[in-house]
Amino acid sequence: MAEPGFWDNSETAQKVINENNANKETYDQFHSLAEELEELELMVEMLQEEPDAEMQEETEARIQALDEKMKAYELSMLLDGPYDRNNAIVELHPGAGGTESQDWGSMLLRMYTRWAEQHGYQVETLDYQAGDEAGIKSVTLLIKGHNAFGYLKSEKGVHRLVRISPFDSAKRRHTSFCSVDVMPELDETIDIEINPDDLKIDTYRASGAGGQHINKTESAVRITHLPTGTVVASQAQRSQLKNREQAMGMLKAKLYQLEVEKKEQEAAALRGEQKEIGWGSQIRSYVFHPYSMVKDHRTNVETGNVQAVMDGDLDLFIDGYLKMHLQ
Repeated sequence: MAEPGFWDNSETAQKVINENNANKETYDQFHSLAEELEELELMVEMLQEEPDAEMQEETEARIQALDEKMKAYELSMLLDGPYDRNNAIVELHPGAGGTESQDWGSMLLRMYTRWAEQHGYQVETLDYQAGDEAGIKSVTLLIKGHNAFGYLKSEKGVHRLVRISPFDSAKRRHTSFCSVDVMPELDETIDIEINPDDLKIDTYRASGAGGQHINKTESAVRITHLPTGTVVASQAQRSQLKNREQAMGMLKAKLYQLEVEKKEQEAAALRGEQKEIGWGSQIRSYVFHPYSMVKDHRTNVETGNVQAVMDGDLDLFIDGYLKMHLQ
């Protein structure tokens, strides 16, 4: 950082600073855990020599708390992808089924928002299209924080819900689907060439769950990349220019992701693997009726505590996914 010219490019300099801070945080966490473990070992030795009920209760509580910290630290160490430390762009798109599937989309929106808040991440709604009667037609979130993409990349795919529909007067069981797409937010160091002639840009009035500028001006921007059919939209900012910049960033992330997936498919084909890649594959089922269960079909991780999952308790599934990719 003290080298001449370090601050000539502020974005590159900031990236180096962020990486340095992240490495320092990892280092500090490790030493903090090691010190706490050493303290607990001493407390256990003291208890063995001279039992004390109050001290034993405190020690057990601290051991349990340290165990949770170490699990979280271990999970963070599994994130070694090139963009795992980046912010995450999360898109929710309910499948066919009208109000039923759109309501399922809003339930997932709440679930991911709760998960992000519990982990200290900031959630920004980039685009929000409300459902006709309830729920959502589509939502794009920017989840900001260290390792956000690394954790949330496990959520990419189709999520299936089985329940007694609250919208069915006959109280029949319904199955709904919602696709979740997750991309890393990319910075200016990633060079993605986009031909302006390949873009169709539309403006429209913003809509959503709130905001003073909603429906007053055509500030929202939708960009279609004609060669791939990729569509992105942003209405989070007050100005059309800012929304256009945001949408272009999202488009860059999507096109980069498409290229990565194409290379993965080609590599898998050369190895003769039957590997399904893409956000169209069903990854998890949430069953509310006739029994309660959430099961991840990739890792076989499951739980009967459906309510906890819908309240944002996703770490069980994220942990299973990350560990699966270590094998």
